[in-house]
Amino acid sequence: MEAMRGGKFLQKFRLYETRSKFYLVGRDKSRTLWRVLKIDRLESTDLGIQEDPTSYTENECQELLWRIHEGNRLTGGLKFVTKCYGIIGFMKFLGPYYMVIITRRRKVGTICGHDIYSIGKSEMIAIPCPIVCPNVANSRDENRYKRLLCSVDLTKDFFFSYSYNIMRSLQKNINDKNTGHVVYETMFVWNEFLTRAMRNHLKNTDWTVALVHGFFKQSKLSVSGKDFWLTLIARRSRHFAGTRFMKRGVNEKGRVANDVETEQIVFEDTPDDIPSQITSVVQHRGSIPLVWFQETSRLNIRPEITLKSDVDYKATRLHFENLVLRYGNPIVILNLIKTREKKPRESLLRAEFAKAIHYINKGLPDDKRLKFLHMDLSKLSRRKGTNVLGLLNKVASDVLELTDLLHCEITISSKPLDASSGQGSCDIKINDDFCAATMVPLLLQKGVLRTNCIDCLDRTNVAQFAYGLAALGRQLHVLKLTEEPKIDLHDPLADDLMDFYERMGDTLAIQYGGSAAHNKIFCEQRGQWKAATQSQEFLRTLQRYYNNAYTDPEKQDAINVFLGHFQPQQGKPPLWKLDSDQHYNIGRQGTLSEETGRFIKRSLSDGNILCENSAPVSDRNVGENNTASELLPSQQLDDIREPTDSAPEIYMCETNPCPSTKYSTMPGRHSISEERQSYLKRLGYPELHSSNFLDLDLLSSSGNSCDEEAFERKVLQTIMYRSSIIHSPLDGISVGSTTTYSEPGHNDEGRDDTDLSRSSSQLSDSRDYSDRFAQWVANGGMLCY
Repeated sequence: MEAMRGGKFLQKFRLYETRSKFYLVGRDKSRTLWRVLKIDRLESTDLGIQEDPTSYTENECQELLWRIHEGNRLTGGLKFVTKCYGIIGFMKFLGPYYMVIITRRRKVGTICGHDIYSIGKSEMIAIPCPIVCPNVANSRDENRYKRLLCSVDLTKDFFFSYSYNIMRSLQKNINDKNTGHVVYETMFVWNEFLTRAMRNHLKNTDWTVALVHGFFKQSKLSVSGKDFWLTLIARRSRHFAGTRFMKRGVNEKGRVANDVETEQIVFEDTPDDIPSQITSVVQHRGSIPLVWFQETSRLNIRPEITLKSDVDYKATRLHFENLVLRYGNPIVILNLIKTREKKPRESLLRAEFAKAIHYINKGLPDDKRLKFLHMDLSKLSRRKGTNVLGLLNKVASDVLELTDLLHCEITISSKPLDASSGQGSCDIKINDDFCAATMVPLLLQKGVLRTNCIDCLDRTNVAQFAYGLAALGRQLHVLKLTEEPKIDLHDPLADDLMDFYERMGDTLAIQYGGSAAHNKIFCEQRGQWKAATQSQEFLRTLQRYYNNAYTDPEKQDAINVFLGHFQPQQGKPPLWKLDSDQHYNIGRQGTLSEETGRFIKRSLSDGNILCENSAPVSDRNVGENNTASELLPSQQLDDIREPTDSAPEIYMCETNPCPSTKYSTMPGRHSISEERQSYLKRLGYPELHSSNFLDLDLLSSSGNSCDEEAFERKVLQTIMYRSSIIHSPLDGISVGSTTTYSEPGHNDEGRDDTDLSRSSSQLSDSRDYSDRFAQWVANGGMLCY
C-alpha cells in the first residue's frame, strides 16, 4: 500500500452493499483517516470502480453511510457484509468479476517498527448483483475455475505489510525509494495480476496488499546474555513458478524454476523496537539455468532428465544478467549435484552447466566473471568421518569475504518524513507514527551466492544453512554482541538457526516438491538415531512421489490461474484440456484440441498462455536479450564440442593444479589431473585458467550403489500395491497433509553411485583450503579438494 497523508496507511476495512453498489470503507490504524471505495454491481462482465477523493473523519463517514442507506431504502437499504483487512485482487473467469479479500490476519513479525502479517482467512465475493449475473456464472467450467483459484491456500506461506516493502530486501529498500506500482511489478509479488486492473484504474495501491509467497519466521534469541531478533525471509519468484516436474531449468526469458531469495536480518532487541543498528545478508537458490525437463512418471520415482540444446546459452546468459542487475558482482555459484553416476542423470547437467559458465566467462572481464564451485554433497555426506557442515562453513566464510553483508546504523530525528530523501533514508515507525530516520550503511553487500542441487530443496537447504551460520557470526560481531565473528557448529545458537532453516526448507519443499525436505545431515548433526528416521524418510519419499505423479498437474493449473499465466476465454479450450505447460516451455507439441483441430501449447510461464505457433523453441528467437545494457556479450560456440552421453567426471582444472596435495595412483586409472585434462580435451576446453572454477570433490572409483535402486523399487512396489487395492488413487494418501517430521531422513534427490571404501583421511586435509580459495579468487583456474 502507498503512504497516505502524513504517512498513514489504510489497514482496516468494512464492506457494505446495496443492490447497485459495494461500498468499501477503509481507515488507518489510529482512526483519523477514513476513505470510501465504490464498486458497481450492475455491470455483469466489466469491473467498475470509483474512489471517493474525500478524506473523512469517523463521524463524517458514519453520516455518509446513513445517507446512502436512506437513499437505497426502497431496494433494501445499505447492508453490512464483512470486515476485512485489504483487497488481494479481482479475478474474472468466463462470467462476472470476483473480489478476493482478507477477512482475518495474523501478526508474524516486525521490521523497523513495521508490522508483518500473514493471512488467517480469505473470501471470494461475486461482484454483480444476482439479478444481472450472467448465466455462465453458474456453469460447470466457471465453478471449476473457482475451485482452482480457491485451491491456492492463501493462509499458508503468504505474508504482507501495509507500510514496509517486504517484497524487497532491506538493502534494496534503503537504496531504492520507489513505491506503489513499481513494487507490485517486482518478481516477488504474487498478486500482481489480481491487482493489475484496479491499480491501473485508480493509479494507486491504497486499497490492496502486496502478497509475498515463501517463508517468514522471526524469533528473539540470546547470545552472551544479550537479546537479539533473528528474521529469516524466503521470497519465491512468481516468474516460471510451479511444481517440481512441471517447472525445471530456465525459460527463454532467463527465469528459472524454484527461484527463491533468502534474507537473514539481525538486530538487537530494544524497548522501543527500533534498533540502533541492523544487519542483513541475502542468498539465492534456483534451478540449474539450462533448458532441461523431466517427464512426470507414475512408474519411475526419478524420471529421465532430458537436456535441450541451447547453442550459445542465451537463456543461461540472460539469467545471470538478471542476477547481476539484482545483486551486482560477484556472482558465486555453488553447484551441489553429482559428479559421477553409473547411469548419467545429474552428471549430464553438471557437464553442460560447466560448459555454459566457461563459455559465458570468456566474454567477461576478470572482475565480472562468474565464480563456479563444484561440490558433490551427496558423495561427501556418505563418507565416514566427513564433516560436511564444517566444509560448507569454510566455503561460506570465504564467499562472505567476497560479498560482505549489509550493516547500517540507524539515527532518528524529529523532522517530518521527507519522501524525497536520498539514499540512506528509511521510514521508521514508532507508536503508529512515522519519523524521519537515516540509515547510514557501514557495509553494503555486493554480489550474491547462488546455490543449486537438482531440485534446489534438500542439499541446497543444508548449504544455505551453512552460509547463514557463517553470516550470523559476522552479523552478531558487527553488532558488537560477540567478540568473535564465528559460531561453532555445536553452539546452541547454531541449533536455533538450524531450526529456522529446517522449517524454511520444509516449507519450500512442500511448495515445490510436494513433501517436507530430507534433512539427513541435520539429523546427523543433532545425533539422532538413524534407525528411528527410516520410516519417516520412506513416508516423505512416498509423499513426494505421489504428489508429483498424481496431484501436481492440478496444482500447476491453480498456480497458472492465480498468477494470470492462463486467462480463460469463451470459445477457447479450458485449462484442464491442454497439455503440460512444461512441454510448452521446452518447445514440444501440445495436445491436439478437438474443438479447434490445432496444436495448442500452454504457458510460457509469464503470459501468452495460448500460443498457436507450433515451431520448436530452437527455431524461434529464444532468450533474446531485452535488458538495458548487455552485461554478458554473446559469442560463437565454435571451440566447444558436445560432451558424450556417458558424461564422465567433470573435473575442470589445470594440469597439477594443487601441487601441495598428494594423490595416490589407482590401478587401471589415470591420475586425477590426467583424467580431468583428458575429459576437458574431449569437451574442447581451451585455457581453463581464464575461468573461475573451484572443484571441492575428490576423485572416487566408479561403482554402483544398490541401496538407492532398492529403495526406489520398494517405494514403487508400495505405490503399485496400493493402486491395486484402492479404487481411486486419490483415496490412497492424504495429499493435503503438510505434516512435518522432527526426524527427516532419506535424501530423495538420489545418492551418488560411487565407491564408499575410500579412507576418510583423504578428506581431512582442509587446512590450506582458505589459502587456495584466495588464490582461486585472485588468479582463477580450478582448484581440486
